[in-house]
Amino acid sequence: MSQHQIDITEPLIKNLLEDKNLAFVATLMKDGSPQITPTWVDIQGNEILINTALGRVKQKNVTRDPRIAVSIVDRNNPFHMVTLRGQVIDQITGDLADNHIDKLAKKYLNKDKYPFRAPGEKRVILKVKPTRVAYI
Repeated sequence: MSQHQIDITEPLIKNLLEDKNLAFVATLMKDGSPQITPTWVDIQGNEILINTALGRVKQKNVTRDPRIAVSIVDRNNPFHMVTLRGQVIDQITGDLADNHIDKLAKKYLNKDKYPFRAPGEKRVILKVKPTRVAYI
């Protein structure tokens, strides 16, 4: 595994983020212990987008402490992976977040609308700026 300049638009990294690979997202609990969740991800420029619901553990954690780590393994080749650390630099709600979860449902489930929305759920995009990237 090698350290590289922080550019997630390099094809090896970008392809992992654009494919149907689950990402494992680690945040920090109030007591400092780690919390990890498999989730869907997206890439926009040199940032990672994670869509979740307001009030979920990872969203509350990054509101208190924006540090985050993301690990993605290629579903077709488990020896091809990327791990990054960074910070959540923005949280976007409203129509942008609602449209984004539908985009991810199309990517991961081939469905036009996200089918798992709970009544009254408000979606939020966590925009992650990577500060360290390693991949093989």
